[in-house]
Amino acid sequence: MTATVTIDIRQLPHGEGLPLPAYQTAHAAGLDLLAAVPDAAPMVLAPGKSAMIPTGLAIALPAAYEAQVRPRSGLAAKHGVTVLNSPGTIDADYRGEIRVILINHGAEPFTITRGERIAQMVIAPVTRAAFVVVAALSETDRGASGFGSTGR
Repeated sequence: MTATVTIDIRQLPHGEGLPLPAYQTAHAAGLDLLAAVPDAAPMVLAPGKSAMIPTGLAIALPAAYEAQVRPRSGLAAKHGVTVLNSPGTIDADYRGEIRVILINHGAEPFTITRGERIAQMVIAPVTRAAFVVVAALSETDRGASGFGSTGR
């Protein structure tokens, strides 16, 4: 069974006319976010460059939830375009526009048109940590061995 959380959403003037975020299949984890760039002014993302893409949306998440902005696998596989700060985090107290920082790792310029699916947003519960200062940590087989140590 999948839990449902109600989220208030506002379409900003430059996002009007675009569909709201939607799950594309019955068991999809992410809602697609669309580019709210002007019809007459698509954005061209040159190879190696990044840009902040507007979605024309603002949301009010309930306390103890976050929204994670993640890449779309199709854009990454076909064009080398991905979310630069993946996953981007939208906190429950943020009320500004959701923007997606895309980067083009591909070899060709990538054109972002109005309504294009540019990222996906996953709504997730948040667990808050309470740190306890101790003199020593419990021992494990791994200990302090770091990067690449578990494959040996």
